[in-house]
Amino acid sequence: MQEFFIGLMSGTSLDGVDGVLAGFSGRDMRVIAAASAPFPERLQHELLALNAPGPNELHRAALAGNQIATIYAGVVAQLMESASRQGMTAAAINAIGAHGQTVRHQPPLSRTNHPGQAYTVQLNNPALLAELTGIDVVADFRSRDVAAGGQGAPLVPAFHHSVFAQTDSTVVVLNLGGIANISILPATGIVPAPAVLGFDCGPGNALLDAWCQRHTGQPFDAGGAWAASGQLIPELLVSLLDEPYFSKLPPKSTGRDLFNLGWLETKLAPWTSQRPQDIQHTLTELTASSCVTAIKSYGKDSMELIVCGGGAFNRHLMQRLQIGLPSFTVSVSDVHGIPAQQVEAAAFAWLARQTISRQPGNLASVTGAAGPRILGAIYPS
Repeated sequence: MQEFFIGLMSGTSLDGVDGVLAGFSGRDMRVIAAASAPFPERLQHELLALNAPGPNELHRAALAGNQIATIYAGVVAQLMESASRQGMTAAAINAIGAHGQTVRHQPPLSRTNHPGQAYTVQLNNPALLAELTGIDVVADFRSRDVAAGGQGAPLVPAFHHSVFAQTDSTVVVLNLGGIANISILPATGIVPAPAVLGFDCGPGNALLDAWCQRHTGQPFDAGGAWAASGQLIPELLVSLLDEPYFSKLPPKSTGRDLFNLGWLETKLAPWTSQRPQDIQHTLTELTASSCVTAIKSYGKDSMELIVCGGGAFNRHLMQRLQIGLPSFTVSVSDVHGIPAQQVEAAAFAWLARQTISRQPGNLASVTGAAGPRILGAIYPS
């Protein structure tokens, strides 16, 4: 029997919402429809501001959550318009998996850290989304993993394993969103099966987009062309990579709480006279270098890298990854059946299915949680 789930993802890039309608039959999944919607500029600024302490935060966060839910509902409407042409109605959809917008992420500092000191916040209003769509909503996926002592992120490696793992070889999946994260997927034909690994490598597009916006007025560096026009500042790269997060052992996760413009401006203090495109080039190298180091350290048994997320469209960054991993075949997820911009949304459709079927959605080997947990809260329509 086929099941249908919608997945909605708005990541740390803050550019908007990606959504997919996915059909599941056993372990097989196919994307039936995809849609997206940008965040209005004013909402982008507000979400960025809510990543740091400010006045009247609770009120502002609640209103932002309402606006996000409304934009989510618009993406669902787009998906259902496509589905209606295939004879589907909202009644056929089992549930919507809605990630929400992360504005604070404070995971446990260590495996022994008291869970009461850790939390993660994703802005959303899933009750409103259920009202607007007439479809059950699953949301708040990360909190249960954090409550169980885990990092709450990344959650996508379990999904990556279900769709990208191969029988006879280890595969690495690199998601280049605002933050970059990797999944190390052991060959499924090995018995007993080795554990799936995964963690956040560091900044993906977040710093690149912010620097590009500041100096060119464009929301992102299309194809990495601006970065490619610059030159590396070696001493700056060394300073950027000196951030303790990069040498921290997994499980680990991060976000804009650490890698933000304030962090970057502190690092850039000795280099204020450098050309902006040279800094963009160096920031691209920061993303590439931190990802390559992580892959060489934990994915050395692999010879294949699958890249997804918005960064997969950055040709300069993709070239730097291939140069850093000369023995790897580097490809975009499109050639493996799921377009790069749809992978994370598809992951939350999959996670919603796990929740509805009362199956765990996390991997303790990835997040460091005390064990497998059923993630998310269900808001009936």
